[in-house]
Amino acid sequence: MDHKALALEMRGLREQVTGITDTAVAAADGLLIAADTADSIDPEGLAALAAAGLGLARRTADATARGALRRTVTYGSHGCAAFYAVGDTALMVVLGDEGMDVDHLNRATQSALRRIDLILTDKAPEGV
Repeated sequence: MDHKALALEMRGLREQVTGITDTAVAAADGLLIAADTADSIDPEGLAALAAAGLGLARRTADATARGALRRTVTYGSHGCAAFYAVGDTALMVVLGDEGMDVDHLNRATQSALRRIDLILTDKAPEGV
C-alpha cells in the first residue's frame, strides 16, 4: 500500500472542503490504517468507534433493504463526524466543525473514496 498516496488523498479532501478538522482511514475491523488528526483525538480509538458505528449502520441498511451503505453522519453541538464505507473492507472518518458543508463533503468524497479504495487494494496507477 502506498501510504504517501493515501496521505495525499486525505490532505486533498481537507483542502477541498472548508471545515474539515480531522480525517482517518481504518480497516472495517477498526484497525487504524492512516490518520491526520489533532493531538486531542485518539486515532486508534476513533477508528474502532467508527468501525463499530459503520458496522451497525451497514446491518441496519441491510435489514431494511436499503442497499449498500454509503455513509452515516453524526451531528454534535460542535460539528459532525461522517463515516464512509471504502469498498467492503475499509472506512474513512471525516470530522468537521460547525461550518462544514456536509452536502459539499458528500460530493467531494465520492472520487476520493474510489481512489482510496484503489490505494488500499494496491490497484492505483503510479502517481495516484
